[in-house]
Amino acid sequence: MNKIEARDVNFYYGSFHALKNINITIQEKEVVAFIGPSGCGKSTFLRLFNRMNDLIPDTHLTGELLIDGRDIYDKSVDVDLLRKDVGMVFQRPNPFPKSIFENVAYGLRVNGIRDKDFIRGKVESALKGAALWDEVKDKLKESAYALSGGQQQRLCIARAMAIEPSVLLMDEPASALDPISTAKIEELICELSEQTTIVIVTHSMQQAARVSNKTAFFYLGEMVEYGDTKKIFTNPDKEATQNYITGRFG
Repeated sequence: MNKIEARDVNFYYGSFHALKNINITIQEKEVVAFIGPSGCGKSTFLRLFNRMNDLIPDTHLTGELLIDGRDIYDKSVDVDLLRKDVGMVFQRPNPFPKSIFENVAYGLRVNGIRDKDFIRGKVESALKGAALWDEVKDKLKESAYALSGGQQQRLCIARAMAIEPSVLLMDEPASALDPISTAKIEELICELSEQTTIVIVTHSMQQAARVSNKTAFFYLGEMVEYGDTKKIFTNPDKEATQNYITGRFG
């Protein structure tokens, strides 16, 4: 079933044409990686899925972007509800200046949930899901800032997953992390894909190859090629994709 669909999407920062005629279909519970050189539009495109670019002045979009068959840029869409359904994890861990427990409980409280037992259970299951519970279960009242970078990033994933989004966006989630933390995040992506659709922007082609079912290669605001990850990395259709993957440019 189609989870996300972009139809002839163009996006502009002022007069700059940042994304050009993007068409893509992402299935439910797929992991899709966006690769390409810096400034090629992959993060801009990712941020369209939860309307984060709305926060930037003088931008506009043409075309349609559908999640579960509904155009998320329709005037009737409640952006707060959309962002509840489409979680986001950023490049650098951004825990709130609160306790570990309250970081994960935050989204539940914002959505009006008051039942303490329910919140406690959700926090525990989200931390377990983010492979962090065993490391923090005895220090839930401590500041999230006391955690290492890799732990903070897994905390941010737990925070995003606590409200059970159906789509999780990850913008280079491991680029600031050491190899061991990166491996844990990648393991986590594979586990989370059993319950949610994941779209990841990554600079690491090895990471894209390890975690994704499908890969899209972006260059100069265009999506050059999109297909099964194995094919993209071993037998791409386009010469530009081949050149990027073999390191001839990028």
